[in-house]
Amino acid sequence: MRSIEDFGAYRKGMELFYHVVADVEPLKGDFSLGRLVSQQLAKADSICANMEEGFGRMSRAEWIRFLDDSRSSVRETRGCYRRMHHWLSDETIGQRIALLDEIIKILSATITTLKRSSLRSGPHPYQATPTSH
Repeated sequence: MRSIEDFGAYRKGMELFYHVVADVEPLKGDFSLGRLVSQQLAKADSICANMEEGFGRMSRAEWIRFLDDSRSSVRETRGCYRRMHHWLSDETIGQRIALLDEIIKILSATITTLKRSSLRSGPHPYQATPTSH
C-alpha cells in the first residue's frame, strides 16, 4: 500500500462514515437523542481515525494495535445500529450492519496476516496486508 486510501477497510470505513452522517441527520433535532447521535458519529469517525494513525506508525506491532482499535470501533458502531432500530428502518440497519461486517472481515484478515508475517521484515509494517476488497 502506498497510501491509506489503498486499504479496502479504510475505503469502506469512509463510506460508512458518510452513511452515518446521513442516517443521524434527521435525529439531530431530537434533544433526547443527542448523546446517541454524538456517540455514533464519534464511533464511526474513530474507525478511520485509528487506521490513519496506525498507518503512520513505523512498527508492525503498533499498526496491528491501531487496526484492532479500529475493529473495536466497528463493533461498537455495529451494536449502536442494532439499538437504533427505533429510529431507522430495518433496511438501513441491515445495509449498515452488512458494511460493518465487511470491514470487520478485512480488519481481522489483515491483523491475522500481519501477525503471521511478523518475523518477515520490510521497510514498512503494513506491506503484508492482503489485497483490499
